[in-house]
Amino acid sequence: MSNYDHNLTVSEAEAAALAIDVERRSYMLRIYNYMAAGVGLTTLVAWITYQLTGPELLKNPVMWVFVLAPLVLVFVISARINTLSVATARWLFFIYAALVGVSLSTLFHIYTNSSITRVFFITATMFGALSLFGQTTRRDLSGMGTFLFMGLIGIIIATLVNLFLRSGGLDWLISVVGVGVFAGLTAYDNQRIKAMYDSKDDDVTRGRKSVIAALSLYLNFINLFLMLLRLAGSRR
Repeated sequence: MSNYDHNLTVSEAEAAALAIDVERRSYMLRIYNYMAAGVGLTTLVAWITYQLTGPELLKNPVMWVFVLAPLVLVFVISARINTLSVATARWLFFIYAALVGVSLSTLFHIYTNSSITRVFFITATMFGALSLFGQTTRRDLSGMGTFLFMGLIGIIIATLVNLFLRSGGLDWLISVVGVGVFAGLTAYDNQRIKAMYDSKDDDVTRGRKSVIAALSLYLNFINLFLMLLRLAGSRR
């Protein structure tokens, strides 16, 4: 009888673990769907804006609105994610992705369409492989967080300095380091996001987590793409 009870308990535990695993997969799939939809929206808006505007958009002061507005919006989403409704957070994320698309439309005036397409697929392949690694590796990547954050701060400072120096060598170095940093962040964030899942979360908490996680992965993808484009893109 005791063996029967023991086997029943083990079976129930396995069933519970399987149910949690299924829920976690559904949670991660939602995040990737949001992230992919954001990237798709950015691409579509960038292409439409490029078709409707000319190269003078690069020198138009209004472009600064589309450059700075996404920065403000991403801080708003990050700071208020715990007070926003899931629907509002989701819509703000998509508005952010659309605004980024307007600012990135200028890339079509700088790089050839074929090189943009090529680098996009290279980025997608790298992102997919790094995401899979972050999801499946048993190695704890949490120790990389501080190092990668310091690297990100260094990239931002170096980029601001190079706005005045206009050094081709420094720009190349920033791009190389940037690829490494955002590749590392992709793997790190995937493992972190997977660990964030809690079966006890209610639908609202889980929905908010999905949006902020999708935003993190979206930023990694876009920045990885931009760094690779600066290295491998063919200019017009």
